[in-house]
Formats: sequence, structure tokens, C-alpha cells
Amino acid sequence: MSALATQAPRPRLRDRLANPWGRPRFLWVIAIVYVVWILVPVVQAVIFSFNESRSITVWQGASLRWYVWDPDSSVLHDPALQQAIVQTLKLSMLTAAIAVPLGVAFAIGLHRWRGGVARSTNFVMLFSFVTPELILAVALFLMFVHSIRFIGLGTNAELIGLIVLSLAYPVVIVRARLLSLGPSYEEAAQDLGASPARTVGRVTLPLLGPSIFASAAIVFALALDDFVIVNQLSRDATTQTVSMAIYGAARTAPTPAINAIGTIMLVTSTVVISIAVVAYRRMERRRGAAAAIPA
Repeated sequence: MSALATQAPRPRLRDRLANPWGRPRFLWVIAIVYVVWILVPVVQAVIFSFNESRSITVWQGASLRWYVWDPDSSVLHDPALQQAIVQTLKLSMLTAAIAVPLGVAFAIGLHRWRGGVARSTNFVMLFSFVTPELILAVALFLMFVHSIRFIGLGTNAELIGLIVLSLAYPVVIVRARLLSLGPSYEEAAQDLGASPARTVGRVTLPLLGPSIFASAAIVFALALDDFVIVNQLSRDATTQTVSMAIYGAARTAPTPAINAIGTIMLVTSTVVISIAVVAYRRMERRRGAAAAIPA
């Protein structure tokens, strides 16, 4: 029998459309269109950050004017832009440094806690996912202005707001990791004589390392470009962030310096996410290699 005779008949168009488990034929086109739609404005903004002129729409030659050369409006020489970058990075790093450990502890507690109180606590924690950020920002503004006046508006209020907003992310990510690991590792450590505290420090936390790195990267990126919370809780120009500077300039007479500062933030977040992805893969690879070694 010839090779042509042994080939299976090609499915008709009707069969292809009716089979939900078949090889996707149109979804990749939609995915590519979506990615292009998202990336084109970003690429255009990055390109015009190197524009020689003050225009953000008409290209007139490549230059580093808006990064370093312009004596007044470049990122290197504009104190307001420098202050915005410092404030943004400070808030992002502090938010990740505080929210991630709290989220990890909260996730471990919720994972082991049972009962109606635990379910209610979990619902309250997840409430930030369904609460509009504007409502949360206004509520925090009223609280800091009327109820907790000793904190007031400014950096501390912005930091607290970002922590409240981002706390649920590490909790969800770490709890998913805990569910995938199961209780066997901790039970084995305790059977070998490890105390509960030692089990958490020597077994649970190392196994949660990839999810902790992922949580830190997500929280850092979330705080890096947040606008609603920081804008509502900002006190003055000294607590202005990059997102606020871009929004304020876009309403007046924007220059490519705004594109430049946005590009710097884009590169920063990309580097952080890339480091987290590389660390996650290496930790997963090491864990897989350790699990493959026979006892």
C-alpha cells in the first residue's frame, strides 16, 4: 500500500471549527495582533525619547539631548524629574520589601488556618482585587486627613497605600505554590526531628523561593507605575512620582524628556522582571535536580 493511501483524510473546515481540542489556527493571529497593538505605542514613545527637537510626533534626528545634553530639561539636569525618579524607586523598593514578607507570612498562616474566621480573613485580603483603586485611594485619603492625622499625606501615606494595594498579590502567588507543594516536605522534616520554626526556615521558605521572587517582581512593577494611589496621597512636588510627572506634562506641553523618563522606568521594570524570571528558572532547575537524586 502506498504512503498516500495510508495517510489519514484531511479534516474538513466544519470539523476543524467544531473540534475545540484541535490545533489552534486563528488564536495565534489574535495574539500577534494584540502584542503589536500593545507594543507599537511603547516603541514609538521610546524612539521619540531620542528625538533632537522638542516634538514628540515629528522626528528630526537622533540625539541624547533629553537624557543628558539639554542643560535645563534633560533628565540629568532637571531636578523635578530626578526627584520623581528617586521617589518612584524608593516607594517601589520599600513596597516590595514590606509587602512581600507580610504576604508570605499571611499566605502561610492562611494555608494552615482553618475555619470560618480564616475564610473571612481570606475574603478581606482578596477584597483589594475587586475594590476599584480609586475608591481605595479616596478612602485612604480621607483616613489620613481626618482619622490618622499624625501620618498625614506624603511619602508615608503613599507607601502605606501601595502596601495595601499590593499585599494580596504575594499572598495569592505564595498560596498557589504551597498548594502545589503539599504537606509532604514539612511532614518529612518534622518526622526527622525539626521543630516547626526550623521547618519553616529550612524547608518551607527555600521551597517558596521562586514564588517569593515572582511576588517581589510583580509588587515592584505594580508600585513603579501606580498613579491613582500616589496621586491621591501625594503632599507636594517632593512626593511626586514618575507617573504623576508624565501625567502633569501630558496635560501641558510635553517634551521628549517625558518619553526619556518613561523609557528609564520601562528599562528598570524590564530588568527587574528579567532578573526574577532567571532566578525563578534557576531555582526550579535546582529543585528538580535535587528531587531527581535518589535518597
